[in-house]
Amino acid sequence: MHYKTCNYPEALLSCEKALAIQQQSLPPNHPDLADSYNNIGLVHADMGNYPKALSSHEKALKIRQQSLPPNHLDLAQCHHNIGVVHFKIGNYPKALYCFQRALEILPQTLPSNHPDLASSYNNIGALYADMGNSPKALSYHKKALEIQQQSLPSNHPDVAYSYNNIGAVHQDMGNYQKALSSHEKALGTQQQSLPPNHPDLVDSYNNIGLVHADMGDSPKALSYHKKALEIQQQSLPPNHPDLADSYNNIGAVHQDMGDYPKAFSYYGKALETRQQSLPPNHPDLAQSYNNIGVLHVNMGNYSKALSSQEKALEIRQQSLPPNHPDLAYSYNNIGLVHYKTCNYPEALLSCEKALAIQQQSRPPNHPDLADSYNNIGAVHQDMGDYPKAFS
Repeated sequence: MHYKTCNYPEALLSCEKALAIQQQSLPPNHPDLADSYNNIGLVHADMGNYPKALSSHEKALKIRQQSLPPNHLDLAQCHHNIGVVHFKIGNYPKALYCFQRALEILPQTLPSNHPDLASSYNNIGALYADMGNSPKALSYHKKALEIQQQSLPSNHPDVAYSYNNIGAVHQDMGNYQKALSSHEKALGTQQQSLPPNHPDLVDSYNNIGLVHADMGDSPKALSYHKKALEIQQQSLPPNHPDLADSYNNIGAVHQDMGDYPKAFSYYGKALETRQQSLPPNHPDLAQSYNNIGVLHVNMGNYSKALSSQEKALEIRQQSLPPNHPDLAYSYNNIGLVHYKTCNYPEALLSCEKALAIQQQSRPPNHPDLADSYNNIGAVHQDMGDYPKAFS
């Protein structure tokens, strides 16, 4: 109950009490202990405590490997959970390995069109999308959808989930009409099977809003994001972290429209909500500081922008591995502030740090690397070093 309401400290306390009781009464490799470690890992992951989450899930896996047959579905669940943590910390090769291990186990015990296989395909698709490999991402999400269409009713919420995933990849590829079509299919599916204020509709409304924003239709984007927020306000507690996502989306549209005071207000609400519901080093807080910092740049408040971006970087350094792509975003944003204030040596240093991280964590043709090369080139140009700028 505490977990569902995002009361993570209480949820963690309850799970740890359950584990302590089990450790007194059960042998050390009993499957029930694995269940408790698994639950503790899920809570730590949602709190942004990724090393602790990983440790708990690995303990669950070790117990299950000792006590269960090698093709047991609970082992697939462990590999999936470990993969999710590696995904969140940007360790994509390990995440891919774990998701593929889960996918190897499932067909041994489940029919080829079982919905759980679709979930695995969706996980791998999401990973490829984050790695910038949109064609592979699209292929896996389409496999997931194909299985769901064979095994689930046409209005099942999981079908909508796959449509949303396919839409997100099309959006990344700049195929906005295809993205819009997929997200609208997701929304139509959900509207057939869910009550009008169900939280799952929020994702579809927000996704449609994001596509409209990318297409430059700010009024439509704002309308959809506000629908999402309205549902969340009816169905979630006031400090639920999901509300912060909608506040951020609305803030971004106001920023695109040049209405900086409104954008600042919504970004501030997002930050406040996250401060109330998440631990102080959670990566989502870094995102809020990042958004506020970018807005300060647009408003010409460079000292405030630098302060916000440095807070974002500090949180990411505490909570993420040193080669995580989000750290590169922070360094690029800090570099932008230095560039705007004509502090070219510091700008160059920050942008080069961003590029070094991206070269470790992104494939060589990822768009993020192009952004960093452009940033470094712009700094060299303004420093009068034209050969380096052109290189």
